Amino acid sequence: MSTNPPQLFLLADHIKLSLLERQRAISLNLPSHSQDSQISRSLDQLRSGIESLESQVEDTSDESITSQLPRLRTQLNELSSQFSSSTSTTSPTLTQPNDPSLSADFAAAKSNPRQASKSVRFTDNDDTGADPNRSALFNQPYRDDPSHDPEAPPDQSHLDNQQIHEYHSQVLREQDDQLDTLSASIGRQRELSMQIGDELDGQVMLLDEVEEGVDRHDAQFRRARGRLDRFSRKARENWSLTVIVVLIIILVLLIIITK
Repeated sequence: MSTNPPQLFLLADHIKLSLLERQRAISLNLPSHSQDSQISRSLDQLRSGIESLESQVEDTSDESITSQLPRLRTQLNELSSQFSSSTSTTSPTLTQPNDPSLSADFAAAKSNPRQASKSVRFTDNDDTGADPNRSALFNQPYRDDPSHDPEAPPDQSHLDNQQIHEYHSQVLREQDDQLDTLSASIGRQRELSMQIGDELDGQVMLLDEVEEGVDRHDAQFRRARGRLDRFSRKARENWSLTVIVVLIIILVLLIIITK
């Protein structure tokens, strides 16, 4: 499938999420360079996609692509700068998704887990199995924002960076499949439009032939009308001479009869 702005914006969102997870790991003093190679490849892919769109616009002008190129270039520059920077400062572009459906994922990636205060409790008798309710309470995994909404996105607090990357890769693949389906539908509409255009071209050719026939018969009619007009004009011009000749013939006949 050819590169288009929606795909590049999705790729930019994937890079933003990876950078947010990287900054989150830095804030927690965790290893943060496990995804650097993947982020670098994604940035190179985004850059090559933008260059491909620029060359495509140079060949055939497309306003829908031209209007999106400045925004894509800006995001590429800011993401590259953010990736190269060693600070944990987050730019506004990094925290705003291009696809609104990923807002929940961005909110989860931006949230900082609260670190529990360290405390030591000494007991004379370590009877952890005496109270099952207490054990169930304190053995539950910690969540930043527990929610029971069935429409909420899957909880990613228990996933590591690699699993989060695989999850977002799966989301991107599903969106790519949807874009492929949409592209196929647009292709069918294009083929149908081309067939309609060919049929209209055939009808235009038939109309041109009819028009030529009408013009040809109109010219013949005008020539015939011109001949009739000339004959009528000549007849009116010679009418007086014809009357004189007829009267002379009648006069000669009368003279012959009277003699």
